Amino acid sequence: MNSRILINSLVVWSFCLWPLGHLQVQAASRIINTKHNLTATGPGPIKVAGETEICKFCHTPHSANPIAPLWNRQASGDYYQTYESTTLQATVGQPTGTSRLCLSCHDGTVALTTVYNSQNPIQGSAIYITPSDTGYVGTELTDDHPISFTYNSLLAINKPGLRDPAALPPELPLDQQNQLQCTTCHDPHDDTYGDFLRISNIESQMCISCHNPDGWPSSSHATSTASLTGAQTDTWDNLQGTTVRQAGCESCHRPHSAGGRARLLRREAEEDNCLSCHDGSVATGNIASELLLKSSVHPVGNTTGIHDPTEDPLTMSQHIECVDCHNPHRTANSPAANAPLIKATMAGASGITSAGTFTAEATYEYEVCFKCHAWDNPVRSPIVDRIVRNNNVADEFSPSNPSYHPVEAQGKNSDVPSLLQPYNTTSIIYCTDCHGTDSTANGVQGPHGSSYQPLLVDNYVTIDGTSESPSVYALCYRCHSRTSILNDDSYRGHRRHIQADAPCSVCHDPHGISASQTGGSSGTHLINFDRDVVGPANSGIGPIFEDLGFRRGSCTLKCHNRNHKNKRYPMH
Repeated sequence: MNSRILINSLVVWSFCLWPLGHLQVQAASRIINTKHNLTATGPGPIKVAGETEICKFCHTPHSANPIAPLWNRQASGDYYQTYESTTLQATVGQPTGTSRLCLSCHDGTVALTTVYNSQNPIQGSAIYITPSDTGYVGTELTDDHPISFTYNSLLAINKPGLRDPAALPPELPLDQQNQLQCTTCHDPHDDTYGDFLRISNIESQMCISCHNPDGWPSSSHATSTASLTGAQTDTWDNLQGTTVRQAGCESCHRPHSAGGRARLLRREAEEDNCLSCHDGSVATGNIASELLLKSSVHPVGNTTGIHDPTEDPLTMSQHIECVDCHNPHRTANSPAANAPLIKATMAGASGITSAGTFTAEATYEYEVCFKCHAWDNPVRSPIVDRIVRNNNVADEFSPSNPSYHPVEAQGKNSDVPSLLQPYNTTSIIYCTDCHGTDSTANGVQGPHGSSYQPLLVDNYVTIDGTSESPSVYALCYRCHSRTSILNDDSYRGHRRHIQADAPCSVCHDPHGISASQTGGSSGTHLINFDRDVVGPANSGIGPIFEDLGFRRGSCTLKCHNRNHKNKRYPMH
């Protein structure tokens, strides 16, 4: 059949189907150059030798399957496993309407060459779509965007981040029952935008027609012009855009054949969806090398499939994933924040308040840390075993304590002569001022990986007998003047102790001392002894530190085999 006869044939088909409005002349003409042209001259990988009629693979003007529009295929009749998610609010049942029609080819159970009207069969042997074909969906729809559910205003109210369907563009139609179907996103007769999409999805134009994640328009992932073409661990096979901004949602998500099913993520392992860009090949910083090469890390690779957006931090299974600290729909590089307010890179992350209550959106950075390091704390083997043991970091940082590093509020001690600029006694600091990468050579900051335990930004030796130097207590000397410490500006015993090879950690607990675990005048100045070095005095009392006022105190204990019985400082 020559091209003129083919076009005339299409016009006749269009005329026959005109009342249904599905195959007008223009649409019929466009299908010729798409993969849905399964004739011998079709441009796609699947074609039937000797067959010349395009439309009859799906439609027949007579003896049609009693499913509009003049359907010429038999539904498979198979049971489909449908999409499931803990965040799903819609009721998703078995595919209906036009979705069922699409699946009669794309689930792979019925041959593409099998038609309902036996009077006009397709020539040649049976041909099926297979898992190796890009259009294969199968009968397991758990890795595909949900279909055949009612999308109405009530659903939009119950599901935060979902737009009211009244605002849908006319190019994205629901069916007559207000259900979202395959044909809401795909026009089987028009491949103008690729993948038979009804509108372009560059910059997620299609996705954000329904979805409206809080903060997305100004987020890094919605605005980044970083190129995807140099990616090392992802082929981006389903994308038309070449930058993160153009790819938008599809940088992390796949509407079909998703690796991470519940959230339609591109990759099954949660961190792989982040590290496919944040390995230095797309994003500037190489977080992957931090996580893989450093000895102390947040171990995001230890678990897969445990994290859930609806989890309760107080009862959840122990794990850490990138999204426990970062909200990919909200994260941004600016504006800058002052401690303790949360940084833009962690904006939108959930947390646990200092009172122990869940907050869907943390206000302070420490609230994100408290999800794992307070209350139900997974850190069971602290670096230093202290006299007063406390795994609840929120309790250690409480402003009601006798002393603490100023993470939640400014410190209680107004006399700290060793502080380096820009710090002073009213300063508040972040957890990440101490815990984070030990090098910015990879272009990253934050507590991803470090060479120093436990995820410290600099060296902090806690081994008794260590000779003092600028490097062994480099963490402390970032904020505290080494000269001031060795000059005994605040405590006349500082120089004597640390030059006698007693680490800072023998006496000081860097987080804080809980008021609920101390009494009287103890617990000030972060004094909480290392029980491996300090024990009771020969009398069996202690170890005890007593604060006697301005730069004065006493100790009753035994340290390095030396007995201290109410030994006071300043020493006379």
